[in-house]
Amino acid sequence: MHHTVVERELELRLILSPERSIPVPARLGYRSDDPFAVHVTFHVGSDHPVHWTFARELLVEGVFRACGHGDVRVWPTKVAGRTVVLMALSSPAGDALLEAPAAQVSAWLERTLRAVPPGSEAEQLGIDDGLAELLAPTPADDLWLRDPWPSDESADGE
Repeated sequence: MHHTVVERELELRLILSPERSIPVPARLGYRSDDPFAVHVTFHVGSDHPVHWTFARELLVEGVFRACGHGDVRVWPTKVAGRTVVLMALSSPAGDALLEAPAAQVSAWLERTLRAVPPGSEAEQLGIDDGLAELLAPTPADDLWLRDPWPSDESADGE
């Protein structure tokens, strides 16, 4: 089966304070064989980039309104007249607030939504086909369905 990959390199801003931020090169990734998730890789100048995976639906909604709770929260806002998407990420290693250009994120999301339209994600996984195959009766099922101990009752009812 052919899988689609949609990637986009872009520069995010790591917000350190209201007055200070630093650029963080990042890659947005989406794969049709993992249709519910988006993958964000932050290249932080080390040999070990930081990877985050969360629901595509969360990012889609976050472009329009605040959403999420816990480890990942996303919301749109304006900064110096530019529309941006903020992502607050929390982990045991620490917290980060990242700013992404809304137009670039939206264009990338649109490509993912064309690749796998909302509501069709489960079809990409083949879950229904897999379950049907798993639950399909086999000749051996007849052995399990037979009564292993034939009735002791006699045919004439004695």
